[in-house]
Amino acid sequence: MKKFLFFFIVFGLFTTAYSLDSSNVTEGSIVNSWTWEKSVGGAGNPYISTPKSIGFSKKIVFTDNGRVITYKNGVEIRNSTYQLEKGIGYSDQAEHDLLTFEGKTYVIESLDNQNLTILCNSQDGARTIYKR
Repeated sequence: MKKFLFFFIVFGLFTTAYSLDSSNVTEGSIVNSWTWEKSVGGAGNPYISTPKSIGFSKKIVFTDNGRVITYKNGVEIRNSTYQLEKGIGYSDQAEHDLLTFEGKTYVIESLDNQNLTILCNSQDGARTIYKR
């Protein structure tokens, strides 16, 4: 009976184990064109900004060679580098995927085929939402 219990526990561990790296953001997953949908300020500075409320559209394009190109109303305004790395988030002191570009570091809150949400990795904690 003990062997059966031991086998069951070991089998359970192997079948429920998964890679902790499975949720990693890879450079390939962020490479694309992203259109700004909305920004929401943090607790100390609550606000909501949209292209309509601000009066301009914004698009960012992450390239596969480590560049990010920023467009305002369809006109390129910035062309710089970006970096993806693991790091500690300001708000929860936990490890996250971090995205650094244009002089700021962001926690990648969510990233899928259609959505990118980044959180400013500082006391401000402003959240910016992009769509493909």
